[in-house]
Amino acid sequence: MTRIDGRKDNELRPVKMTTGFVDFAEGSVLITCGRTKVLCCASVEEGAPRHVPEGTGWITAEYSMLPRANRERTRRDVSKLKLSPRSAEIQRLIGRSLRAAADLAALGERTITVDCDVLQGDGGTRTASVTGGFLALALACRKLVEDGVLEQNPIRRFVAAVSAGIVENTPLLDLCYEEDSRAMVDLNCVMNENGELIELQGTGEGRGFTVDEQRELVRLCGDGIMELISKQKEILGGHL
Repeated sequence: MTRIDGRKDNELRPVKMTTGFVDFAEGSVLITCGRTKVLCCASVEEGAPRHVPEGTGWITAEYSMLPRANRERTRRDVSKLKLSPRSAEIQRLIGRSLRAAADLAALGERTITVDCDVLQGDGGTRTASVTGGFLALALACRKLVEDGVLEQNPIRRFVAAVSAGIVENTPLLDLCYEEDSRAMVDLNCVMNENGELIELQGTGEGRGFTVDEQRELVRLCGDGIMELISKQKEILGGHL
């Protein structure tokens, strides 16, 4: 099949990560994946939640879409006096993914919250949030070291995420909205720089899918994630 934007089946959308987009956050990144744009801000606070072991820190995330991030306006969660199930599920995914990148004991009794606000959504907002959110987190942790708050950077490995899917029986990497809305199978994948899986979310939207098809989608995601991590490393000067 011919993709709507002319990309190859295994090609990412154009990706740009702009650091320091917000002046006041300890780490901030505007990530653009095609027409999807997410602002990720990492904020550091002293103290950790009660459920965290003594001497250990915590990394969490919040996710939301601006009312006009989509083709039609959506109501803010606050106007409904509760977080939408979709937002809650996505921010838990982001939090799990970012915690997998860090040594929480090395963070000390601190909490880092990564806010991911979708300015414009054109597919892949959760995976863009993980990729941009990691970079914002890494920048915040680097600042803690530079300011003498921490002796060592608690980030241990790079993490990124991307989606893949089957459209018209063809496996494709990094679906835009038009492709995602027609996908028979949709899969979101989070990996670290070692190629180890952190999370998979796969769904048969229009039909079931085989184990071999899942492997092919994971392979596509793995190649895309390594490319994204390469971009992260380039932005950070090749090191944490």
